[in-house]
Amino acid sequence: MEKALLGVRVIDLTRVLAGPFCTMILGDLGADVIKIEAPEGDESRNYGPFVKGESAYFMSINRNKRSVVLNLKEPKGVEIFKKLVQKADVLVENFRPGTTAKLGISYEDLQPLNPRLIYASCSGFGQTGPYRLRPAYDIIIQAMGGIMSITGHPGGEPTRVGASIADITAALFTVIGILAALAERERSGRGQYIDISMLDCQVAILENAIVRYSTGGEVPKPIGNRHPSITPFTALRTQDGYVIIAVGNDNLWRRFCQAIKREDLIDDPRFKTNPLRTQNWEELYAILRSVFSQYTTAEALAIIEAAGVPCGPLQDISQVFHDPQIRHRDMIVPVEHPVAGVVWMAGTPLKLSRTPGNITKPAPTLGQHTYEVLQEIGYSEAELQELEAQGVITPAQKKSK
Repeated sequence: MEKALLGVRVIDLTRVLAGPFCTMILGDLGADVIKIEAPEGDESRNYGPFVKGESAYFMSINRNKRSVVLNLKEPKGVEIFKKLVQKADVLVENFRPGTTAKLGISYEDLQPLNPRLIYASCSGFGQTGPYRLRPAYDIIIQAMGGIMSITGHPGGEPTRVGASIADITAALFTVIGILAALAERERSGRGQYIDISMLDCQVAILENAIVRYSTGGEVPKPIGNRHPSITPFTALRTQDGYVIIAVGNDNLWRRFCQAIKREDLIDDPRFKTNPLRTQNWEELYAILRSVFSQYTTAEALAIIEAAGVPCGPLQDISQVFHDPQIRHRDMIVPVEHPVAGVVWMAGTPLKLSRTPGNITKPAPTLGQHTYEVLQEIGYSEAELQELEAQGVITPAQKKSK
């Protein structure tokens, strides 16, 4: 089955998480992603857990790519890189601003060689502004972007979101920018430059926190698992776990109260409307906590689901891994790696009817495709052996015993 981005060639200069996650998505959609690595490789190859010496962290976000080891500090390495770019549609990089210019591979350097090139930069703070040269990691952006200040329980320590939400969000926005630029190129025939900032992306997903401050002067604070303006919308402890409920309107509130046999709450003047329930949350929470302590998780879910009220169990990662809905949707899949063997990882959520995304090849070993890719652009075996001897390229690495 054909894929949506079949025929699109992506040069991937990224490393660690935000950039590689972006190019992984493009690869899942069928793009030919050529990952250019320095001789020492993407540093995430050294992040655990490891399977037979191979990083499962690296494998989980670098599938559907080919690895070429190219020394861009050597003039001949830059020359080879420019030949690759001439046959590419997209280039993605996540260096600190200014690094590609020093290497002679900035957008301004490459655009004359390939006017159709879409060049995406994903950095911590973007290419402009007073913070542009600062280094950034996920936790720094979560802190500076405000999300840590509204995550956690009242009075608790600032809390980082459990997944690397700043990196992942930046990756998703970078993909959106690239897909938009590819669509526009169909009309204009021209590429363009995309500047994505992790901090920008973090601010963009603050949902209603910005308008709560800008319209009322309220500085949002952590409120635990509840919602600032929808009630009840929270986690409730049962005898053996937690149930999550989301009662989004007054009709659902009526059905919810009937399901838990507390019809007296429906027209209680403290809880009759959503604003009142939000205003009187502490009193309502005490009541609901007492009610749900009488049920197991399965019992609570059964009665609330039967009433058509949105709810779900709080699942740990092992439960997610074995969840029948998640398995049915191929969101946990086995991938055969040439060294590590079978590794189970998250699948792709991109379910297109004619051109679905999927995993066709595992993450590459370091330099696995160096010769293959460079032969595709005209280098002979003898030329490649000479370049290898000069330290410009590196073929597939053999693991030391």
